Amino acid sequence: MRLAGKVALITGAARGIGRAFAEAYAREGAVVAVADIQGAAETAAQIPGAFGITMDVTDQASIDAAVAEVVKVAGGIDILLNNAAAFDLAPIVEITRQSYQRIMDINVAGTLFPLQAVARQMIKQGRGGRIINMASQAGRRGEALVGVYCASKAAVISLTQSAGLDLIKHGIKVNGIAPGVVDTPMWDQVDALFAKYENLPLGEKKRQVGLAVPHGRMGRPEDLTGMAVFLASDEADYIVAQTYNVDGGNWMN
Repeated sequence: MRLAGKVALITGAARGIGRAFAEAYAREGAVVAVADIQGAAETAAQIPGAFGITMDVTDQASIDAAVAEVVKVAGGIDILLNNAAAFDLAPIVEITRQSYQRIMDINVAGTLFPLQAVARQMIKQGRGGRIINMASQAGRRGEALVGVYCASKAAVISLTQSAGLDLIKHGIKVNGIAPGVVDTPMWDQVDALFAKYENLPLGEKKRQVGLAVPHGRMGRPEDLTGMAVFLASDEADYIVAQTYNVDGGNWMN
């Protein structure tokens, strides 16, 4: 098992992609802290070797308390997977400050400040670590209706580069994953927003994006777990500040 003896903290892990990551890490031998704003304990109870942590990535006190609890329960942190995220879309002339602030608070600050708190703990431990940030193909390009979300994920890619270069001196390897379109319950909300602004029937945008993927279908959460395990393992020891596309061929760079 590639993660035996490691302790992993995964944000936004109660459902969807985050839950798939938690299950994969547990299968590879890690002790997994399933962190989420709600539902963490219920999910963790279904994953051998996992425990739940209530954590709001937009609240510094919650972040600090969650990190302290993981250390108390498991003795330290070896892996952080920053997965918590939010989505919204609107034409540029209709973007609200409220929507902008929510997306940036969760996707950007909600990546930076858990990363910072865990990096401090890893430095204190003195044995290095792995930090993996979830970006998106949306961070590689702009999209007409998705300006703020695209900007937030571009910021995650840039932050991954900066943090990777800064923290490598402590033996902390920071990298990222940029998924494409992934079939999770969240996509029902995304599809409904596209239906509103593009005058499409419900389900049509989801059908279109699936057909547009060179692989021939939308991704599934389990399509991302191999990269997440690899980047957390010793096999990725010489990889620093990179963000890998796992998107069925949607984007090349």
